[in-house]
Amino acid sequence: MSEVLIVIGLISVATIFGSMVFFSCVVAPLVFIKLDGPTAGNFIRNIFPWYYLLIGGFSIIAAVVLPFHQPFEGLMMAAVFFGAFISRQVLMPRLNMHRDEDLQGSTEAKKKFTLLHRCSVLINAVQILVCLIVLIRLSIT
Repeated sequence: MSEVLIVIGLISVATIFGSMVFFSCVVAPLVFIKLDGPTAGNFIRNIFPWYYLLIGGFSIIAAVVLPFHQPFEGLMMAAVFFGAFISRQVLMPRLNMHRDEDLQGSTEAKKKFTLLHRCSVLINAVQILVCLIVLIRLSIT
C-alpha cells in the first residue's frame, strides 16, 4: 500500500512540475508572441484560474498521500498548494484589478501590478523548484 501512495504522490508532483514548466517556457511566451496584446492578456487572464486549479488539485493529492511515508515531501507539497491558493484567490483578483486600472492610465496601479506580478512569478518559481526537489527526493528513495 505504501508503494501505491508514493507512486500516486510521484505522479501528482510530476504532473505539476511538467505542467508548470510547459506553461512557463512554452505557452506563456507563445501567447505573447503570436497574439496581439489585448487578446494575449485576455487569454492569459482566463487560463490562470485553471492553471492554479491544476496545481492546487495535484498538490493537495500529493500533500495527502505522501506524509504517510515521506513526511517532508508531503509538507513541501502542502506549501505548493498554499502558494497556488494564495496566487489564485488573493493575487490574481488584485492583479486583474490593477491591470485594468493600469490600462486606463493609472501610474499607481501600474506600480502595484508590477509588484504583485513579481510576487506571482516568485511564487511560481519557488513552486517549480519545490516540485523538482520533491521529484529528486522521491526518485532516490
